[in-house]
Amino acid sequence: MTSPVSPTDQATSGLSIRQGDRIVVTGAAGFIGSAVVRCLLARGAEVLALVEPGGDERNLSGLDLERAALDVRDAEGLTTACADARFIFHLAALYRFWAKRPRDFYDINVGGTLNVLEAARRGSCERVIYTSTVGVLGLDGAARGRPADETCYADVAHLFGLYKRTKYVAEHEVLRAVAQGTPVSLVLPTFPLGPGDRRPTPTGKLVLEFLNGRVPAFVDTTLNVVHVDDLATGHLLALERGVVGRSYIIGGENMAMGSFLSALARCTDLPTPRIQVPRGIALTVGVLSQLVEGGLLRREPNVALESARMSTTNMMFSDQRARDELGHSPRPASEALIDSARWFVENGYVNEKRGQRIRFSTPS
Repeated sequence: MTSPVSPTDQATSGLSIRQGDRIVVTGAAGFIGSAVVRCLLARGAEVLALVEPGGDERNLSGLDLERAALDVRDAEGLTTACADARFIFHLAALYRFWAKRPRDFYDINVGGTLNVLEAARRGSCERVIYTSTVGVLGLDGAARGRPADETCYADVAHLFGLYKRTKYVAEHEVLRAVAQGTPVSLVLPTFPLGPGDRRPTPTGKLVLEFLNGRVPAFVDTTLNVVHVDDLATGHLLALERGVVGRSYIIGGENMAMGSFLSALARCTDLPTPRIQVPRGIALTVGVLSQLVEGGLLRREPNVALESARMSTTNMMFSDQRARDELGHSPRPASEALIDSARWFVENGYVNEKRGQRIRFSTPS
């Protein structure tokens, strides 16, 4: 009689993506999700791209795949969609710093994840790759110049904002499912840049605000920049080489904000912001924006409080585990910067006057 396969055994079973494998990707039209889809298609997989009903699907234009509009809150629909999937990549999430209905963060980020896990259990799925966030990690060491890694636990009192809180709860549920036998590996992206950032994400918004001349000053902080295509490759590496129940930071280069803006200026031939403002001012702006725009006017704040808090926190991360165990090898951050800037310009996000001043070159 064959003995049952434990999660540890599954982790060393040598999974690989084969030609014709049916793979489900949630959040497939998003910035990271669409990059993962392109990587899977390049490997010959048959992708079922699950997209938000009524959402922007332009990132999937021209790709040879099956597409279905399905809300991750639809448990029955997910079970049907995932029934014959060999692998599931779960990237769908509400990634914002504000929403008119705060409950949506829990329903999508936690409830949607539970639905995916249940669909995986009911189907023939061999591995789930869950996209978490470095926002669930503790940053006490980073405040003193030591990059955070997967072992750094968060003080829950410092999980500001519903996005981080719900992703923290969702990760707990993922690990609970792993303990009960569901084969899941976790990817923790840092701050991706590159083509296809249509919303844009908070990091992409920083690039875009710079291109449009709306970054007259900056706060002394640190970001870990990774190209979105390297992040997508990292998801596939986590599937094929990762351990069940193990988390992997998929990151790139730690850059002080001043260095980030200087590199962006060099690759676009635009002036570098020189004024550095105290962190307290940035937090004050975030508080006022949240109260007036978010609270009184019931619209998304221009500077959400969580965004302001993020801008005043040293977000240094080490991706050494992914490099050692998965073979993760990201390109220089300068390439992510120029690819991001070029995409924003070519897709009409930059005002004409500023666009005429930009001259692209690869920063040294």
